[in-house]
Formats: sequence, C-alpha cells, structure tokens
Amino acid sequence: MNTLFTCADLELQLARWPLQQPNHSLQAWDAADELLVERALPALQQLTTAGNTPRILILNDSFGALSCALGNSQQFLVQDSYIAQQACRHNRQQNGLTLAGTTELTSLDSLPAAPDLVLLKLPANHSYLAWQLAALSKVMTADTLLLVAAKAKDIHRNLLAIFSQYIGPTTASLTLRKCRYIDSQWQPGLLRPLLPYPTRWPLPETGFTLVNHANVFARDKPDIGARFFLQHLPKVSAGQHIIDLGCGNGMLSLQILAQQTACQLLLTDESYMAVASARLSVAENFPDALAQCQFVVDDCLSRQADASADWVLCNPPFHQQAAVTTHIASQMFYDAKRVLKPGGKIRIVANRHLPYRQQLAKCFGNCRQLAANPKFIILESTKRS
Repeated sequence: MNTLFTCADLELQLARWPLQQPNHSLQAWDAADELLVERALPALQQLTTAGNTPRILILNDSFGALSCALGNSQQFLVQDSYIAQQACRHNRQQNGLTLAGTTELTSLDSLPAAPDLVLLKLPANHSYLAWQLAALSKVMTADTLLLVAAKAKDIHRNLLAIFSQYIGPTTASLTLRKCRYIDSQWQPGLLRPLLPYPTRWPLPETGFTLVNHANVFARDKPDIGARFFLQHLPKVSAGQHIIDLGCGNGMLSLQILAQQTACQLLLTDESYMAVASARLSVAENFPDALAQCQFVVDDCLSRQADASADWVLCNPPFHQQAAVTTHIASQMFYDAKRVLKPGGKIRIVANRHLPYRQQLAKCFGNCRQLAANPKFIILESTKRS
C-alpha cells in the first residue's frame, strides 16, 4: 500500500517492502526523512546553480524516500539491507525516476571520493554507525556537507561522541517533529580510533570461532534464543539440502556442519554484512566444506527454487527497522513452505509471546512444540504431500 510523502512541495508515492506485507498502517518514511529532505533540497539547488554536477551520497535510506526526493541527481546509495535496495528501486520506478544516475553500493563497498552532499539516516547499531563514519572520514573534504537526522530519543551524549571521534566537533539541534538534526563538522588531522571489524569470538562449548562484521546481530556473544536453538537442531543426513534462513554470522550452520559435513547448506540473509560474516565463519571453521555451501543475500527465500530443500532452520526477527512486526516471519514461513520438498520440515526458535505457532499451523496445516524454556519455544512444521 502506498503512502503519500509530502514535503518541501514534493508529492511522492512510497511503499514499504515487501509489497505484500499485511501491516499497511506502517508508512514508508518518517519525520527524519522530512527533515533531511528539507535541508538537502536547497543545498542541492545551490550546488547545481554553481554549475556543478553534485555527487550525493545517501546512507541507510530504508525505503527510498531520500533517493526519490532528490530525483535524478547523481546518487550513490549505500545499504546493508537487500530489502532496502529493493524498496528503493521500486519506489523510484513508481515515481517515474530511473536508476541511470544512481550507483548502488553495499555496506562493504568503498565510498566515492569527495562527495558534495551526504545524507545519513541514523542506523540503530552504533557499531555500524562507527563503521560508516570511519569510512566517511576517509572521503569527506572541507567542502562536503553532511546532513544527519534521527528521532530525538535516539540522540544522546554517547552517540554524539561517536560523531566527534570520527568526523569532528558535533552538536544536536533542538527537537523538531520529535526529531533532531546532528551537525558534525569534518576536522582534518583528527586522530580517529581504529575499528576492529570483522571481529572474532569463540562460540562457547563448541570450539568454533565466529566472525562478525559491524552490522551483524549478536556481535560478541550468541543471543539467548540462538543458544537455546543450538541445543535442539535436527539430525541431518548426508546429501540433504539445509537452509539457514536469516543466517546472521552462520552460528547454526557451523553446528550442522559439525554433525554432518556431507550435507548441502544454503546460508541466506537480507544483510550483506551478515552473509559476508557467515562465509568467513564457515571458511575459518570448515574450510573443506565451502564447496558445498552457498551464501546468498535474499529477501527471505524469494530467489530459491520450489521444492528444493529438506530442512529450513530459522530464528525469525520480529521487527523491521524500528517497527515491531511479525510479517517478516510470516513471509519466511510461506517461502519455506514453497521451497521445502514434500515431507521437508521447518524448525524455528521463537519468543514464547509471539504468535508463531498459530502462523506455522495456518501456513503448513500442522505445528508441534519440541522444547521450551521460560522465554523461548522450539517449533516444527512439516510440508505435507
């Protein structure tokens, strides 16, 4: 469902991605997008009037509001999220904008040198923010205009300190529409901290080493749901095709490979940094198994063939950006049903309060609980013939 983004004399039709998600009340932009557009458009006009072809760098544009608002200018779009990329492409197309002057970059690509204008939506992960600011500090010049906006509740002293460490003197504006601007002045010669990413840390009681890029969930220890899931993974057979859906750093796949190195593994996530981390984790723990592993950035399982897998393993998320929602899990379940062979199974770990048992039962016609603790449950459904 489209929402109308009206700002600075603009009217844009914007949709969240994926398009079929059931919660149509979530709009595809926020007040921080509005603030950034209100400052960016006059700056772009001034740069264009001066006879330049300004180079615009946009980071973390969740659904394309910023990219669409700046039209067909020369843009470099940096996203860690494959879903955000798809949303931006779709929304530019439905607003009559081409991708001719747009360069799509992932979170692991080098940034373009000497951008004239940088728009930064604040990521939730401060480690990833530091990663992005460190990268920006290497390409910015004294003439680069950096525009940053975020919800006021997310801006605090520690956050401003990160900007000061990597960019230079930083202040925050007064609150406007429950958001604030962050004003950070690039300072040449600043002694900037070195970043440790990708980091490595041991997975307790396994002997494995996990590798994590800056924007991967559970960057220094497994979350408690994943630890519980590790105790209840299925026994797989040689030759079976296993999908680690939402693979993160590959923790579940390492445990599967430990019991059966002759299986075929697909590790997939919508985060470029997650898939890169998973590849490194497998390479460092099971280098001989790399040949039978695939690493794919995907929107759930949209790029996978029907009836091709024996198992789908998943620790589904229950949020998209800052919005709490179960539609991603629902999409994962229906994609898994399509991709599983008849008789194939999906096994998940879930917070007890989430309605995933009902969703699995509705999707597969069956669902059984295999284990539980005070916070989590292990659920399994089978694809019937």
